[in-house]
Amino acid sequence: MFGIPLPWVLVVLCITLFGTYRGGYHFGWSDRDKEMQIEIARKNEESRQTEQKLNEQLNATAGKLLEVNDVVNKKQSALDAAIRAGRVRLPSPSCVYPTKDSTTTATNSEKTGSESNRQVDQTSDSDRETLAAIAEIVAQGDRNTAQLNACIDAYEEVRTKLNQSGHE
Repeated sequence: MFGIPLPWVLVVLCITLFGTYRGGYHFGWSDRDKEMQIEIARKNEESRQTEQKLNEQLNATAGKLLEVNDVVNKKQSALDAAIRAGRVRLPSPSCVYPTKDSTTTATNSEKTGSESNRQVDQTSDSDRETLAAIAEIVAQGDRNTAQLNACIDAYEEVRTKLNQSGHE
């Protein structure tokens, strides 16, 4: 037609078509990559905001836990002071059974030691130690309960927040 042999026209036409296809394919992937980078950046920003809100909620929960532990510690200190002052006592038996053997009564009345000088209503050292141990167990139980409740609250807050934002 223009003096160019037909096979060369077909070769040039194939190269042009292949080049066009290759360029479109390359630019299409480049555009897709740019769109993906924009979407990834947007999702990362959403995740950072969600993480920041969750950290604030966890810090608030930790603050509440510290307040509860402080209250428990104050209660335990007051109870320990009451135990040391002798205001808290273990219950004593309401009936004292008399002994039939008169020799034991004579021996008991002649007893020497620190307990013979104590009044009847005073608590012994072993009673105080027992009461202090019970108070420590109760306080530790209160602390553990508060910590467990704070953990449950934090879990529920995180679960609710993540479910609301669609990160199931």
